[in-house]
Amino acid sequence: MGLGNELKKKMAMRAALEVKENMIVNLGIGIPSLVPDHLPQGFPVVFQSENGIIGIGPAPVGGCEDENLCNAGGYPVSLMNGGCYTDSSIAFAMIRRGKIDLTILGSLQVSEKGDLANWIIPGKKVPGMGGATELASKAKKVIVLMTHLDKHGGSKIVRECTLPLTANRCVSMIITDRAVFTIANNQLILSEIFHPYTVKDIEETTDARYVLSPQIKYLG
Repeated sequence: MGLGNELKKKMAMRAALEVKENMIVNLGIGIPSLVPDHLPQGFPVVFQSENGIIGIGPAPVGGCEDENLCNAGGYPVSLMNGGCYTDSSIAFAMIRRGKIDLTILGSLQVSEKGDLANWIIPGKKVPGMGGATELASKAKKVIVLMTHLDKHGGSKIVRECTLPLTANRCVSMIITDRAVFTIANNQLILSEIFHPYTVKDIEETTDARYVLSPQIKYLG
């Protein structure tokens, strides 16, 4: 199901709260790429891309894009002061050594235990999972940003993933257009709900088993 710009903005704003000072962060394509727009100007964070950029800057002004400077999704980016380019082997060495503090990814399914399935779309040809397996397995924290329901109206937060796994038990937070879940000790916890949805709405549209946080929050 498609999302309007306001819903995407709301999800990206919530995810931006999880970005802490001096983190090294890797962002997936789609809604995750909007997260930097919701950080304070000059916020001390380093954005890394698996195609070989350390220190991605703000999106370039239209007409000023460098055709040789793009992120792993192929979108034009800029380089912050002190940033650098590397070959992809160095970029993946950073990931595999656990140097990424946070990765924010899109997904097709997440299980109640934190299994991630985000790389193959049924019926479509895809080149492969890219760096998703390494990022999901080795980043210190994995956050998923995705719609609550798929295009058929089915829950994307499921008991068991039916699509091929990217990595198992790796997700620690799920932010959808309806709610925020955390995963701790293999248990899914509903911690926040976006207006105008209710606890009952989430119950009716979520296949996975979960518990309610005793400090559940309602977000505007």
